[in-house]
Parts: sequence; structure tokens; C-alpha cells
Amino acid sequence: MKKVLAFVLAALMVFSLVACGSNSTATGSSSAAAGGSSAAPAGDASGVKAAVFYYNYSDTYISSVRTALDGKLEAAGIEYTDFDGNNNQTTQNEQIDTALSSGYNLLIVNMVTSGSSDTATAIADKAKAAGVPVIFFNRAVEEDGNEGAVLGAYDNIAFVGTDAPEAGHMQGKMIGNYLVENYDAVDLNKDGTIQYAMFMGDASNVEAIYRTQYGVEDCDAVLTEAGKPALEYFDSANTNKYQLDMNGAWSAQAAQEYMQTNLSQYSEANGNMIELIICNNDNMAEGCIAALQAAGYNNGEGTTTIPVFGVDATDSAKALIAAGSMTGTIKQDADGMAECIALLAGNVASGSDLLAGTDSYTKDEANGLDNKIFIPYQEYTGE
Repeated sequence: MKKVLAFVLAALMVFSLVACGSNSTATGSSSAAAGGSSAAPAGDASGVKAAVFYYNYSDTYISSVRTALDGKLEAAGIEYTDFDGNNNQTTQNEQIDTALSSGYNLLIVNMVTSGSSDTATAIADKAKAAGVPVIFFNRAVEEDGNEGAVLGAYDNIAFVGTDAPEAGHMQGKMIGNYLVENYDAVDLNKDGTIQYAMFMGDASNVEAIYRTQYGVEDCDAVLTEAGKPALEYFDSANTNKYQLDMNGAWSAQAAQEYMQTNLSQYSEANGNMIELIICNNDNMAEGCIAALQAAGYNNGEGTTTIPVFGVDATDSAKALIAAGSMTGTIKQDADGMAECIALLAGNVASGSDLLAGTDSYTKDEANGLDNKIFIPYQEYTGE
């Protein structure tokens, strides 16, 4: 009886891996449907089984990375399975344990808990003990000021992401230049100052912290250089000067709900309308635009458009910009990130050095980390 029970429990564990982790939509890899078995991979890639862990499938940008990476791993003949952490680090940790015990020999990890060297070290230690490489991507693995604590402690490790402050600097300058060129039109109440709202996303995320800081600071620098006053946060009672997705999900829904509440108190009729909206990602920008459109704004020709800026350059944000409902965004290159990750995975498959062929990429030279690769941001206004 005990043997039968053990067999049943083992079967349930395998089923759990398939149901919770194997959700890739790539058509050429049956790892999506079979929890690890795949169509015969090409060439030297036949020995690699990659487990790809995403912090949350529902994140629009992450979904773009996933689609691109699925295609590139498939094209390289690399067997893979995708796992949804569902914004829960405990879930992701359990998925990593299960993948390692199931024979996966490459970990590609988009951590749930961003900027946590403790979390990243725990994952790296598991990979090291199993003798498998680990590629972290998109979400920072170390706290600001603690660079190298993880990436410098394990030979077979890499990070593919972005230089966290860059998006904030780029967005701030873009907003400042836009305001200088359109100041009178944006200043709806004609008080000589632009009242803004800021949507942060996740308070512990390094990217969100820098975007919140530099999106305003760099805009203010452009304004003051042009002889204009600095931005003024619309709600003087909010000393943080941002509104936060309390679930850390950077969601359109949270931003829309905040903006609906804002618009019930701040309006042109009251002379205190929010005149500029800065968002740390395009999801939140879309939520704000939905609330504005319901209130009669940003609906195209004949309606007042409140400038809304985001980050990511998702397809839906590009469509809103093309329609005149959104002003600009900073492109976070999903395809470029996926291409670099696939290059590293290909190196593992061919038995090459993990970082082979990466000399053309920008790296964290300031901290001496050759294995920390930055994919550059770009301004996007639809032009």
C-alpha cells in the first residue's frame, strides 16, 4: 500500500510541474504541452533542457519577452519549459527546485523579488550545487550599491537587463523637452506651473525607484534651464509624490482606479486639473488613459489631451501614441533582450563559454562585471 501511495504522489508531482510550469506557446517545442519533452532539438542543443522562470505572465512587457524568447529558443533547437511565478517568490523557488530535480540543466530566471541579493544568491547556490548555469534577466538581482555580491560570486552566471537609471533619465529629458515646446497648451489652468501625477509600480523595484526619481528630476532640469518652474505634484498632501500599485504588479487596473479617484477631485472645473501623467511602465499609462477617456479626455481630435508618458513601448502603447491618446514612451527592447538570452543559452548548448560572442554588448564596466549585460533603452514617440 505504501508503494502504491508513493507512486500516486510522484505522479501528482509530475502533473503539477506540467500544469503550473509548462505553458509555453511555441508551436515547435512540445515542452509546452508535455512538461519537458520536446521535438528533436537541432545539433549540439540536444543535451540542454532550459527552465525559463517569469515573475508574472500577465505583465505586458514580460509577455513580449516571453514570446520573443520562446521563438528564439525554438529556432536554436533548445528544449525549454516556461514557468509562471505569478508574482510570488515562494512559488518561483518551488518551481526552481522541481525543475532541478527533474533534470533541467539551464536556469533562465526573471526573479519575482527584484533587487534582492539574498533571493538571487539562494537561486545561484542551487544552480551551483546542481552544476548548471543560471541566466538572470530583466529584474535586478542585487541591491544598488551591492553590485557583484551575486554576479561576482559564481563563475557560471550572467545577467541580461538594462541600466536601471537610464530609462528615468531618458524619460525625464523627453518630458522636459516636450513641455518646453508645448508649455502653454499643457498649462490648462494658466498658473504658470505644470501639475503632474506619478505612478510608481513597485516600491522595492530598482527600475521603478530610478524612474520615479529621474523622470521628475531630469524633467525639472530641462524646465529650469529653459526658464520655466519645476513640476508641481498635484496632491500637496502626498509627500511621497507618487501613487503606488500596492500589489507591486505595475497594473493598468490599479492606475485606472487611482486616476478615476483623482479625477473626481481634480478637474478643469475646479481649476486644479492634473496636466501631466508620468508612469513607470506602459501598463499603468494605459490605465490612466482609460480613466481620462472616460472623463472626456485623450479621445482624439476635438478633445483635450493630457500628456501621458510611459516606459516599455508595448504594442498597445504604440497604438495609443499613433491614435494621439498617449504622448511618448521609452522602449525597453524585448526582442533585443530575448536575442541576448538566446545567445547565452546557445553558448551553453554548444559547450562554449557562457559569455562568448557578447563583446559588442554594453556591460557594467563601472563595477567590473563582464557578465552583467545591458540592453539599451530608446525614446519612442511614434515618429
